[in-house]
Order: sequence, then C-alpha cells, then structure tokens
Amino acid sequence: MRVVSLCPSLSELVFDLGVGDSLVGRTKFCVHPAGLVDAVEKVGGTKNPKIARIVELAPDLVLLNEEENRLEDAEALRASGIACHTSMPRTIPETAAMVRSIGAALGKPNEASVIANEIETRAADVATQAASREPLRYAYLIWREPWMTVNNDTFVHALLANAGGVNVFGEMSERYPTITLEQLRAAAPDVVLLSTEPFPFAERHIAEIAARIGGELPRERIMIVDGELLSWHGSRTPRGIVYAGETLDAVANFKGVRVD
Repeated sequence: MRVVSLCPSLSELVFDLGVGDSLVGRTKFCVHPAGLVDAVEKVGGTKNPKIARIVELAPDLVLLNEEENRLEDAEALRASGIACHTSMPRTIPETAAMVRSIGAALGKPNEASVIANEIETRAADVATQAASREPLRYAYLIWREPWMTVNNDTFVHALLANAGGVNVFGEMSERYPTITLEQLRAAAPDVVLLSTEPFPFAERHIAEIAARIGGELPRERIMIVDGELLSWHGSRTPRGIVYAGETLDAVANFKGVRVD
C-alpha cells in the first residue's frame, strides 16, 4: 500500500501502526518520528500541498485533517481518482474512533485497537484522578500579538477538561479567538498555559505576561506546555492525556489543593 499523509500527527500514526514503509509522501511539518520520517518525500505544506506531485506518487490513500488541510485540496485529489481519508476529532472518544478508522483503512485494525484502547483507558484514569480535586480554571494561549486562545470546541480543551480544567475563554464563539491581556487579567485564571506551538512560547514570555498583567498572577502559575502533546491527535494522544493531568496536578499542588 502507498500512503501520503498531509497531517503531522497522522504521519506519526502511520509509523506507530507499523506501516511507516508505506508512507511515500508527507508535509514539511511532519517531523515525527524523528529520523524515520526524514526519508519520506516532502510534498509541500498542510495548506499548500503539491497536488500534481501527489498524483504522480500514485498513492492508494491520502490522509487529511479537516482543520489542518483545505477542502479544495481534498476535492482536487478525489477528482484525480485518489482515495482520501479525512478526519477532525475534537474529543477523546472521537480520537479513539479516528485511530480505529485509519487502522482499518491501512490494514492494521489490531494495532490501532491497542492505541485506541490506551486512549480510552488513560482518559478514564486521568478523569478519576481529577475528581479528587476542585476544577482548575485555565487560559491556553497559542499565539502572541495578537494574543490568541482556544474555546471549548477544540481538542486541546478536551484533554484539559478531562483532567479537570475549566477554560476561562471556553464560551467564546470562535474556536481560536483573539483576546487582549486585559481580558486575560479580568478572567483571573488559576493558570496561564503557553503552548510551544503554533507560536513557540518560551520562558521569556512568562516574564513578559507577568509584567504586563501587573503581578496579579504569580509567575509560578504561568507555564510553558508542550503543544504537540496537547494538540496532536493519534498515537501521541495517550501521552497527551496523562500530560494534561500532570500539568493541572502541578497547578493544584502549587495552590495547595488536595491531589490524591
């Protein structure tokens, strides 16, 4: 089987299902698993794939994500007679279902079932742990100037909600709304989580935000978090679920909230 993946997390999933040798094309953003994926030809980016080259590669299947990739590219590929598998999981159960669906499409249902079962088991364990402490209010920033966050209709929120997180900007209408630091101050979250992607937040931004908020939120409750673990859906999700729990546990311990 010949496969092209136009989504980084799905490229990683192909390898983790044990069929990495079937991958003949990937985007320039598909960087995991490091070393192994380097041997696979790049066919552009997620928003500007090289359709003609993908057609030349004659894949049996192209994997796409409805948020990462454009509808017109999927339509162009289908018009060329190429089968496409599209997905867009927003929740933990939807992610497990996606893994099983892709596993079936790639002829690896048993391997996919192992990953999907782990997603479901870890989600249940983390949710049980979260029930032993009070909910924690968070803001999750994904971009700087303009400052951008996520609402409740996102995969990031699904992982953090499972770990007992309450999104202070969760009810905003846009999935990735723009906010101001004044709004962030007024929302008074227990913790501000600065994602390493898509904007590469780093330690220096903790000091910047703390200074601009005016010291109302202790620097210890402004944290850099791994954006790949919290936003990649697929074989990375079991680790992301646990990481979300560990992140909020750390905040709870700082606040003196009981964590069993």
